[in-house]
Amino acid sequence: MSIWQSLPEFGTGVLYAILIAAAYTFAVALASSTGRPRLLQAARLGAYGTVSLVGLSVLVLAFAFVSHDFRISYVARYSDRSMTTPYLVAALWGGQDGSLLWWLFLTSVFSAGCVTWLRRKYLELQPFVIATLMTIIGFFAILMIFAANPFATSAGGAPVDGSGLNYQLRNFYMIIHPPSLYIGFTSSAIPFAFAIAALATGRLDNEWIVATRKWMLFAWLFLSIGNALGMLWAYEELGWGGYWAWDPVENAAFLPWLTASAYVHSTMIQERRGMLKVWNVFLICATFFLTIFGTFLTRSGLISSVHSFAQSGIGIFFVYYMGVIAAVSISLIVWRLPRLRSEGAFESVLSREAAFVLNNWGFLSLTVFIATATTWPRISEWLLNQESTLGPTFYNTWIPPLALVIFFAMGAAPLLGWRKTSPELFVKSFRWPVAVMLVVGAIHLLIGKRFNYPAFYDAAPIYEGTLGRALAWVSGKLPFVTVMLVAFNITVVVQEFYRGVAARQRSKSDENLFASLFNLVAKSRRRYGGYVVHVGIALMFLGFTGRAWGVDKELSMSPGETAQVDYYSMTYVGPRMEVDNEKRMIFTDLDVVRQGKPIGRVTPAKFIYKTGADQPSTEVAKHMTIRDDLYVIVGMVNPTTKVASFQFHVNPLVNFIWIGVGILILGAIVSMWPEVALEEAGAFGYIRAAASVATSVIFALLLAAGPSLAYGGTGAPRAPPAPAIEAPSPAPLPGAALAPAK
Repeated sequence: MSIWQSLPEFGTGVLYAILIAAAYTFAVALASSTGRPRLLQAARLGAYGTVSLVGLSVLVLAFAFVSHDFRISYVARYSDRSMTTPYLVAALWGGQDGSLLWWLFLTSVFSAGCVTWLRRKYLELQPFVIATLMTIIGFFAILMIFAANPFATSAGGAPVDGSGLNYQLRNFYMIIHPPSLYIGFTSSAIPFAFAIAALATGRLDNEWIVATRKWMLFAWLFLSIGNALGMLWAYEELGWGGYWAWDPVENAAFLPWLTASAYVHSTMIQERRGMLKVWNVFLICATFFLTIFGTFLTRSGLISSVHSFAQSGIGIFFVYYMGVIAAVSISLIVWRLPRLRSEGAFESVLSREAAFVLNNWGFLSLTVFIATATTWPRISEWLLNQESTLGPTFYNTWIPPLALVIFFAMGAAPLLGWRKTSPELFVKSFRWPVAVMLVVGAIHLLIGKRFNYPAFYDAAPIYEGTLGRALAWVSGKLPFVTVMLVAFNITVVVQEFYRGVAARQRSKSDENLFASLFNLVAKSRRRYGGYVVHVGIALMFLGFTGRAWGVDKELSMSPGETAQVDYYSMTYVGPRMEVDNEKRMIFTDLDVVRQGKPIGRVTPAKFIYKTGADQPSTEVAKHMTIRDDLYVIVGMVNPTTKVASFQFHVNPLVNFIWIGVGILILGAIVSMWPEVALEEAGAFGYIRAAASVATSVIFALLLAAGPSLAYGGTGAPRAPPAPAIEAPSPAPLPGAALAPAK
């Protein structure tokens, strides 16, 4: 029997081979820790062999998809013969079993990159680094062999055609969003492996911190990209008017980003002052733990989510694995506490160290708060015998004040000196940022309302009594505070660049302005790349604040009827229907006028797929400007009267979020860009260069394809109305409640 006739059995056999190879490499790596170079080389070769087997398993599954091998249950459930090749490839991670294999594949790729990069460096750490990575690969191999085999066959035999990929996953951003997020998740295994190796060997000086710094920045970058692309997917595809609903799976992806952000800042204190050693080890272990915890939430069925996979029995495997991670990490940290003592001490509250610590405690507080709130339905069920769910309103009331504290600390830290800040330096550093902040605040107070951006608004209390009124009062003032802090943070960055360029101009009179700027950044890429990241985050805060001034409206309209939503006027032309091989498409055309000026036509739609007629997809229409988005969703369309129900959302400043993401990516690329050196580039230099190119391409695609992929946007071709049929509205999405209309 040829290999292709027994493809499912061959794929399963490769999974067993991965487990055996990982176990062999783990044992040899630990044996090499006794100082036997030949065993270390064998462990390195074993790691390459394990990675090769993982790559083979992915190729086998990919071949099964493109060849439509519906004997494999996973292929039958997530593809059909009508799907194009890009979506067949995306189906690899479209379901639970395949996404676990994809996770394993990315982990193995980074493991191979790490082993190549190590070469003859960190020889005492290498055995434990390799052994730790093999345990991670081994866990996922066990998981797929015994609980989520992507090569399992259908009990009833191979169907003629497959079920097809979920329509919500047939989106450009879902092709690139999961891989980006998974890269962030899986690359965090490398810093974790170094942390375990440092704890196991007792080599807890700055050696391992230097080794992990760039790996963690790499992981942080792709966690940022993955979360941003997830926001874009939700904004484009889910059709509820927003980009973040505090859904449990969104939260699970956000948690490791918070701890990674804390580490990226606190590691500078250890490098500079020899402080926060325990804290940094904890943050690295916590980041990796939270990537597994997020995967557990997504796949265990513990928490209901629009993003989660079907409930299965793999949750218990993750529980045991998380227990092992926590037990090993805590035990090693406690064992090495004497060697993790800080070499320095805080000398002043007005110091950069203090600002970083405030920043870190803010990140950790957010992590604990969001993790508790996300799992609250189960916690309340266990403790109170009743399930209680916390919705977006709860998060949007409690989280912004804490986030603004972190935002302020982010801007204040560069203005403070190490150890302590003299009164003269304090005044000199804060003078211009505070002045600009106050001027912007005054302008906002004076003219903000004229442009529909009032400094304050009346927030509805979420609780009865004094607490509810107090929280509502605070919420109503936060837009004003945020705008001021955005001005403060951007001014801080401008001031830092100005000071650096001015210093170079004074010391090197032959440099022009642009040469000084380029050389300044090239000499301190990590520092000034971080400042660029801060500008991106500031613009994202401005975009988030726009939700406070948003307008939401639900209306039913007859053909020819006109509706006014804020300063937009929309005339409903009528419905029309088109049909292709996959689906029926019901379009509803609306002509849009903004402040008396026609700006085109938007065409929200419902797509009814033949394979899922009971779950029509919502295709939103948007008119995008730098000031706001007009975001339109169609619900029901009456086939007789042609009356249609619409949701209209005016989302102010939302595009500053996507601009901010692009600037954040640019700053991270600057920080990661390999240094120019005469020596031969190392493996990690190639990885960082490849990551920089990849993120640049992703961002370029995001900018180029984003507006065009919103089906039925402005300027859609006009067509005479055709008889429409009624499109049932999809079930409400958990946590996707709309904000009250103004």
